[in-house]
Amino acid sequence: MSIKKILLGTLATSLVATSLFGAKITALKTNVAEEAFQMEIVAEVLKKMGHEVTISNDVNYDIAYQTLANNATSDEVYFLASSWDPLHNGKIDAVGSNKAIKFDNKFIANCAQGYLIDKKTADKYNIKYYNDLKKPEIAKLFDLDNDGKADLTGCNAGWGCEKVIEHQLDAYDMRGVVEHNQGEYSALIADTIANYKTGKSILYYTWTPYWVSGKLVPGKDVTFLQVTHSANPNTDSTKLPNGADYGFNVNHQKIVASANVKDYKDISKLFNIIKLDVNDVSGQNMLMANGQNKEKDIKRHVQKWLDMNKKQVDAWVKEAKAAK
Repeated sequence: MSIKKILLGTLATSLVATSLFGAKITALKTNVAEEAFQMEIVAEVLKKMGHEVTISNDVNYDIAYQTLANNATSDEVYFLASSWDPLHNGKIDAVGSNKAIKFDNKFIANCAQGYLIDKKTADKYNIKYYNDLKKPEIAKLFDLDNDGKADLTGCNAGWGCEKVIEHQLDAYDMRGVVEHNQGEYSALIADTIANYKTGKSILYYTWTPYWVSGKLVPGKDVTFLQVTHSANPNTDSTKLPNGADYGFNVNHQKIVASANVKDYKDISKLFNIIKLDVNDVSGQNMLMANGQNKEKDIKRHVQKWLDMNKKQVDAWVKEAKAAK
């Protein structure tokens, strides 16, 4: 038998195997526990399409993006279901946008971010802008450790939001009056909520979808602060169409995959059409905050969501498989 026939036979066998057993896929699980729900949903839909999906151990964002790049030419597809656009665009650029492909689809749309304070303090002192903290007498209201600076519950290193906060401390000339407290966000925000319950003034950064805004409800318990002008390292303007400016862009979470995903038309198609409502994620995150935070709990939440949205899930599977 000729070498050519052997190679063609091997290729044919490989294609048949892929067709019968599906592709090997690794879902990258971030170390943000509340992002497991969305990742598991994508993984389960891929399984319904006939693919073999493995879930990684917890990784931070930087390692996740580097892993995508490192496997750009692998025989296994890697994906991340929680790429924040535009917050993480710099991370994608750093590893090479030709190695980590971001899909245009807004998997989870309209994810807000910003600075908040308790409504009682906001109303009493007429505080509307983050920049108002430049006034020492205003900053002092949020000084919990008596060092003369407002204590801001901030953002974990490596998430991307910490760079925006640090940039704005300089851009708004507030480094002398605001202390950016970093560490494990879930622990810090738990302390913040405890302080609120004891009547203390609080200042914190948060985002949606997340459970915090279910515990401290904007407009009722707390108030989003605006900024006097845009100063964000990721974009020229953070101003909304209605003129409001909260200092952060409204992000959309998108799916990013290793570049070899382009060889799998059905997987690429799914990543371009699957969507998850931001309120569904917030609701699931609230269940986690209330104690349903074990792996078995999250898998149960995922299965319930899949059952409740079976018609839509089946439609995604059909459309994706048709793209092969």
